[in-house]
Amino acid sequence: MKASVAIDEFIASRDHGEHEQLAPHHYILTLYGLFARPTGVIIPVASVVQLLADLGAEPSSVRSAISRLKKKGVLVSQQAASGKGYALADELEPHMQAGDERIFSSPSMNIRDPWLLVSFSVPESERQNRHKIRTGLARMGFGTVNAGLYIGPARLQAEAVEYIREHQLWPYIELFTCEPSGLSDIQEKISRWWNWDKLANEYQSFLNSYQHEVENWQTALRQGTGDPLEAFRLYMPMVTRWRRLPFLDPGLAPELLPDNWVGNTARKLFGDLHRLLSPLSSQHVQQAIPNWKARSTD
Repeated sequence: MKASVAIDEFIASRDHGEHEQLAPHHYILTLYGLFARPTGVIIPVASVVQLLADLGAEPSSVRSAISRLKKKGVLVSQQAASGKGYALADELEPHMQAGDERIFSSPSMNIRDPWLLVSFSVPESERQNRHKIRTGLARMGFGTVNAGLYIGPARLQAEAVEYIREHQLWPYIELFTCEPSGLSDIQEKISRWWNWDKLANEYQSFLNSYQHEVENWQTALRQGTGDPLEAFRLYMPMVTRWRRLPFLDPGLAPELLPDNWVGNTARKLFGDLHRLLSPLSSQHVQQAIPNWKARSTD
């Protein structure tokens, strides 16, 4: 399995409840995405085990997850100063950069921006490819016009083309860009193309889990009592739970969203907690990795 395909599957995994423990491979991807990629640091296996133990993961489960990610090509073995370590595969960097834009920037379309239509037809004998198309488009935030026609903002075209290419789905797909013919007509249909209730429930679940934390951490930082370990214990699950939501949200123009859209509140909460927790969490990670500065790249 190609590393980028494996990443697609991990990102798109189902939502986790407020009290459900995340699997180690989710945390490993978050750890490398947040702390290893920006610095080029190689994280020793022992440090990965230690850091995930801080989150309640069993060492044996962490080592098994590392092995699976290596087998899928997501992690590649490299020598660290303190022993064997791993880094993300180089081929994942464009995918991870696109993910950063979704997760931390969350661009939205303008009301007059064009749309992208994805039309596909797959023989019943190859229905597994039909499933790949539908699930992949849903993961990117496309809406369903009908069984063989999906729609999304045209800015998703590069991402869609990359997914189609990697999964070898071009024989079944045609892409078209189009302009809206009438705003009122689009507004009425969008509520049928996207399941806003389902997405709103996921955003609300995120809010329920973390909305009380902003004031707590603002106070802790103001008083100088913010603890790097506790910040890390909150930050890692928070980012891991959040990172799939921007992929499900098409980022439509504000005029096209439901009234009092909860996604806006959830996005602000994520941004606030990211700014509060990221520096302290980085301190904790650096403390867990020997010779951090010696092995980081500028």
